[in-house]
Amino acid sequence: MAREFSLRFWGVRGSTPTPGSETLRYGGETTSLEIRAGDRVILVDCGSGARKLGRSIVEHQQRDIDLLFTHTHLDHICGLPFFQPAYDAGFQVRCWAGHFANKCCLLEVIGRIMSPPIFPVAAETLKAVTFETFGAGDEWSLGDVKIATTRLNHPGGACGYRLTFEGRSIAIITDHEHGDPAIDQAVAAFVRDVDVMVYDAMYCDNELPKFRGWGHSTWQEALRLAEKAGVKRPVIFHHDPARDDDALDRIAAEVSVRHPGGRVAVQGETIVL
Repeated sequence: MAREFSLRFWGVRGSTPTPGSETLRYGGETTSLEIRAGDRVILVDCGSGARKLGRSIVEHQQRDIDLLFTHTHLDHICGLPFFQPAYDAGFQVRCWAGHFANKCCLLEVIGRIMSPPIFPVAAETLKAVTFETFGAGDEWSLGDVKIATTRLNHPGGACGYRLTFEGRSIAIITDHEHGDPAIDQAVAAFVRDVDVMVYDAMYCDNELPKFRGWGHSTWQEALRLAEKAGVKRPVIFHHDPARDDDALDRIAAEVSVRHPGGRVAVQGETIVL
């Protein structure tokens, strides 16, 4: 039997958490993904959804974790100070980032949000955490999981990931603004024939002109890319904090018509490959 390869969404929102009655169905926590590949747990980003994810990991006694950051904007790292396993020396949490254009250290960046007067607990108290950096485009393996990376188009840089396990694959493409021909061509090659592509679709096509340069894409572009690259299941992700459940319902209905395998990411949902 094939071993488990699954993706669970603990946070699907972009920019800022959006709790409230208008975001109950799709969720209001920011980016936090959990991938299980056999016995290995790999997380992508540590937004506000990571608080509940951390509690789940402690409950299930999974003590060895790799955490891949797409980049270090606040909505993707704000959950780390509240990620319970990070403070327990009985866990191992290896944090990875590959988007830096200079010699900036990942620990240094985390230290900026975990220092007085912004936060009372210093980053050095994260007893379980080690920090590693690499270059976008690098590849390596975590056990039986092959990790490939690619550069994305986002202010300050961002890194996409492709995880391959026993012939199945997941690509994470967030945060990314399409429109740079060289990067777009590389991304299309990177996601070719992937089973699941989680794609930054913060805007609609008609909204994008107002937000050029902000580093985000559209759900229509996600479907165009999926068709071009042979993606089996495109997942619309990084929802605009202004986008309520009813608006996402309308997008989901259009996505299902345009691409039978497409879907809109829902907090708490698990995709099993």
